[in-house]
Amino acid sequence: MEVQTQSSVGINFSESENQRLIKDMIRDFGAKEIKPYMMEWDEAQHFPIELFKKLGDLGLMGVLVPTEYGGSGFGYTEYVTAILELAKIDGSVGLSMAAHNSLCTGHILQFASKEQKQKYLPKLATCEWLGAWGLTEPNTGSDAGNMRTVAVKDGDYYILNGAKNFITHGKSGDVAVVIARTGEVGDSHGMSAFIVERGTTGFSAGKKENKLGMRASETAEMIFMDCKIHKSQLIGKEGDGFVQSLKILDGGRISIAALSLGIAEGAFEAALHYSKERHQFNQPISSFQGISFKLADMATKVEAAKLLTFNAADLKNKGKSVNKESAMAKLYASEIAVEIANDGVQIFGGYGYTKDFPAEKYYRDAKLCTIGEGTSEIQKLVISRSILK
Repeated sequence: MEVQTQSSVGINFSESENQRLIKDMIRDFGAKEIKPYMMEWDEAQHFPIELFKKLGDLGLMGVLVPTEYGGSGFGYTEYVTAILELAKIDGSVGLSMAAHNSLCTGHILQFASKEQKQKYLPKLATCEWLGAWGLTEPNTGSDAGNMRTVAVKDGDYYILNGAKNFITHGKSGDVAVVIARTGEVGDSHGMSAFIVERGTTGFSAGKKENKLGMRASETAEMIFMDCKIHKSQLIGKEGDGFVQSLKILDGGRISIAALSLGIAEGAFEAALHYSKERHQFNQPISSFQGISFKLADMATKVEAAKLLTFNAADLKNKGKSVNKESAMAKLYASEIAVEIANDGVQIFGGYGYTKDFPAEKYYRDAKLCTIGEGTSEIQKLVISRSILK
């Protein structure tokens, strides 16, 4: 049996000058603006909106947005690098940055009209406005086709009713792209995407989730009660919303792969450093085979995840389909992030279970990556369907 694949042979995975500049910029910024405060934010579950305004000033909230709309005009390779470097410091910051770029901003960038792009992209690219994206609902997670949020046409307006949950920036977002049903339940062409601004009558925030990890990234409900939206806020044609969303999720999975990779690298580097500093029986614990072999496994998994993630990013840059490749990258990177974070805690021993060391936070943050933007089981469904065509 021959399995059709898109070969990555010949791709140059060496770092570009842009990638090096991004890495240096984020490391300097993170040392001053993130590391001193991240545990305080985590404990208080504080969403540091002011930090993202500063990231906007650096061009990191509009990485993929063309310069004509005020963005950085970079491709997916630079974008993956930026998420990875932020996530190595704090997964919460990487998650919020990725959600803003890939989902809300990405949806408008890919599918909105020129007028809608001119109106919203400059504000989103600079983080003058923070973006949210609403697909998931309380009763329809992976089963998005049965969503209950509905938009009923009423003259030149749509009347939106329903609720979305587990929404990044569901409370603080200034504008949201919301997917609602405009046709029959289960019809993939029965859903439409709308741009809804905060302050629109009938649009409010609900419960903010109290989470295991990623605690400084806001996750909340968005509630719509007779929310009146002008037809000019429809993205594309009526009925295109679900198909648009699937394409957005293809790119979004690369974001989560990068987020996972950053957490995995951070957890590995912390464990590696600790293993060299920690002495038992008059020698560093890294000299013991039980630890050194564990570190070897961790390093190998990080490298494999990196290759999958940057391969998907390269294909995305070339305008090729990344349905299977992004799912593979997301599946593998998220699963090994959990494994590596777990091994990191083990290497730290008792200290790994305390908040005085970074291992426990990587451990808590990593788990979301196997759930958000499609669970690992959904990724396997996407991959299996692709290879069994």
